[in-house]
Amino acid sequence: MDRKQRIEAALQAGFAPTELRVIDESALHAGHAGAREGGQTHYQVMMVSDRFTSLGRLARSRAVHEALAAEFAGGLHALSLNLRAPSE
Repeated sequence: MDRKQRIEAALQAGFAPTELRVIDESALHAGHAGAREGGQTHYQVMMVSDRFTSLGRLARSRAVHEALAAEFAGGLHALSLNLRAPSE
């Protein structure tokens, strides 16, 4: 399983999203800080989840980062997040 699949699995398990898109943007960051040979370091995540209904922007981001702590420890460098509740 590659990093994108692991991110998707962790987010599905932790947030039961109604919508989820994970895009590997590593190629756009080649030569920048945190970029590695072979990529899989920079991702864009768009997710809609009921879990976000009572959370503000910072709390949503923290929850996603916590769910992906193992990926950050294993070489994930950056996430671009768009996190919404279904009503947004």
